[in-house]
Amino acid sequence: MKIKPIILCGGAGTRLFPTSFNNLPKQFIDFGGWTLFQKILERVKNPIYDFPIISSNYKYEKLIKRFLKKYKIKKYDLILEPFKKNTAPAVISSALIENIPSNQPLIFLPADQLIDNTNSFNRAVKQNAKKLNENNIYIFGIKPREASDQFGYFLSTIRNDKVIKFIEKPNQSTAKKIIKKNAYWNSGIFFMRKDSLLNHCKKYQPALLNTCINSVKKAKHKGKMMFLNSNFYKKADEISFDYAVLEKAKNIFGVKLNLLWSDLGSWRSITLLFSRIKNMYYSKKNTFIKPWGKYFNLHRGKYFLIKELVINKNSSISLQKHKYRSEHWTITHGKPKVTIDNKIIYPKINETVFIPLGSVHRVENNFKEKVKIIEAQVGKVLKETDITRYVDQYGRIK
Repeated sequence: MKIKPIILCGGAGTRLFPTSFNNLPKQFIDFGGWTLFQKILERVKNPIYDFPIISSNYKYEKLIKRFLKKYKIKKYDLILEPFKKNTAPAVISSALIENIPSNQPLIFLPADQLIDNTNSFNRAVKQNAKKLNENNIYIFGIKPREASDQFGYFLSTIRNDKVIKFIEKPNQSTAKKIIKKNAYWNSGIFFMRKDSLLNHCKKYQPALLNTCINSVKKAKHKGKMMFLNSNFYKKADEISFDYAVLEKAKNIFGVKLNLLWSDLGSWRSITLLFSRIKNMYYSKKNTFIKPWGKYFNLHRGKYFLIKELVINKNSSISLQKHKYRSEHWTITHGKPKVTIDNKIIYPKINETVFIPLGSVHRVENNFKEKVKIIEAQVGKVLKETDITRYVDQYGRIK
């Protein structure tokens, strides 16, 4: 039996932009000729998968249909929620479609994640599918590249990878300690049979299960779309699947992956991504020579611009501020000296520095080796004219 991919696509992506920007959810943002939604649709175009179910929100209906048409996805089911209720109600409601057999393997995939090695991921899915039964759940863990406080973690046994503890977004000090104990990032990817999901929900979330059953029974259908009943769905607890089921259940096992993975949930993660893929975006048209070196405009999106700065030896940009944008600098090469208002710091390679809107700032290179920075500018106005200079060694202050 093929694996049914259920794509969880209802997130609002509020961590990247102020709410006043009214930007697209993260999974639909153009990051340079591609979107995260596109990437996950490509990932499930594999013989091991059945056609996808997409779980989202009423308000994203037209947007999702537009993307499905663009990416030539003709066979799908679209389940639409009237309210945003976190992952547990979305997971349960999606699994209740009548044409899903009770022993059908289901894999729940957040739409806002990037996995570089699709073949490696799908190979792990296929290998673990045969282990599924009516009592167990598998979750996918990512080997940490750093002690991040942005992700949850889990610890599992060496003998059979049984999960023994979840740690929800620890501080960096705690993250370093648990990584030494072989903790993995919790990717939020769940893998189980339909009957196992229902058995766990009957045991740990009977009220929520009943609410979701009624939301599906009373749903309206239109072609490939199901509109969950709002009168019942509004009664559903707003709770994650981790809290609702996983942290209570006994037979949870980890699938441990060592590959490049990101939820692109911060400008740091986005700049780190562009540091890996920047060669795709170089051209003469987007190269600009400056007295201190040069910069490349790698990608301009809605309310953001990704650049690479290259600062020559014994050079610096002007001491400056911006009225309309903030900036995130990830250091990829060299030894910069960074001034932010009255503070001076010396960030290392792969460290990220945040320049708040209106802060007086500068980067200096006092060494022979060039300094390279991937910069994310975020704001409603992203122009070179939005620079107020205070000190400039190249005579550009009028």
